[in-house]
Amino acid sequence: MTDTTAKTPSRRRERFPGISTRAWEHPADRSALVALRKLTGFDDVLKKLAGLVSERAIRLMFLATAVKTSERQFPELYDMVRDTAYVLDLQQVPDLYVTQDPTVNAYTIGIDTPIIVVTSGLVELLDEEELRSVIGHEVGHAMSGHAVYRTMLMVLTNIASRITWVPLGNLAIMAIITALKEWFRKAELSSDRAGLLAGQDLQASMRALMKLAGGHNLAEMNVDAFLEQAEEYEKAGDLRDGVLKLLQVLPQTHPFAVVRVAQLKKWAEGDEYRSIMTGAYPRRTDDPDTSVGEQWKAAADHYTTSVKESKDPLMGLIRDVAGGAATVGGKLRDTFTGATRGSSNGSSGSNGSNGSNASTGSTDRGDS
Repeated sequence: MTDTTAKTPSRRRERFPGISTRAWEHPADRSALVALRKLTGFDDVLKKLAGLVSERAIRLMFLATAVKTSERQFPELYDMVRDTAYVLDLQQVPDLYVTQDPTVNAYTIGIDTPIIVVTSGLVELLDEEELRSVIGHEVGHAMSGHAVYRTMLMVLTNIASRITWVPLGNLAIMAIITALKEWFRKAELSSDRAGLLAGQDLQASMRALMKLAGGHNLAEMNVDAFLEQAEEYEKAGDLRDGVLKLLQVLPQTHPFAVVRVAQLKKWAEGDEYRSIMTGAYPRRTDDPDTSVGEQWKAAADHYTTSVKESKDPLMGLIRDVAGGAATVGGKLRDTFTGATRGSSNGSSGSNGSNGSNASTGSTDRGDS
């Protein structure tokens, strides 16, 4: 770790002295983190669990097999991580390593002294401002302490692979892992926001996510068209597509690229981001007084609002169930039997006025 003293960004950006990670954390991520930080000794327990995967050994391995950035090695990347630490007011700059790997990836590992690793494939794919957003994303992970909880997922996954013979034991572990993955998907959205605050270039942040999906040929891609693609994905045709989307996302630790782009743009256009940019943001000095109950309520309100505003047909069904709609059974029957609302034959015609979900996208999409 290196000190940030007297280091300044390469270009003028707003700096956020004393900013709390709560400023950029997604409500579902923030509520869990605030609660866990309140548990005395919880981090110590997880650090002992992390001892099962030697942090020292991992650090030595990267020191031996990757390139550690410095003023003489990948100096631009070295400056970027320092700039990011300056903007987000992180006193100790994580070491940054570049590893030879054509896979496009970046990750943060370690608990006591996190390090950031980026692959050569990522460095070759992204331009300077796009890379800055990714490094900001990883610094966000380090500042929120996500590495601690990712370690917990690794431990639980290892346990699950060893107790498949225990009745219901593996089922219980897998339920916890599924919940953790939902948390981590929200943690990724949190860190996307940190990346935007670090670079303060929304187009670059969105381009980086688009390139993760489509590769390096930027001339053949368009951010606005990619956002339209995100809108198409959210609408998802009919109820069958909504179910397929749910099944596809449950095993993932990261949200899909189109979802991340849409969510980041929405946050960038909202009041939270504007307030942060004007200096009105939560401070670290207030973290100990943060109410767990208020954070859980904010998370619950977020999920409630998401269901209300979602254009996904499965979320529409959930709204109908919550509202006591009498036509839920008819929608399910029509969707999965292929019946058309309002048709002149069969028993489904009586519910024709409520068939908007089944009227578009009647073909199955088996790919993601």
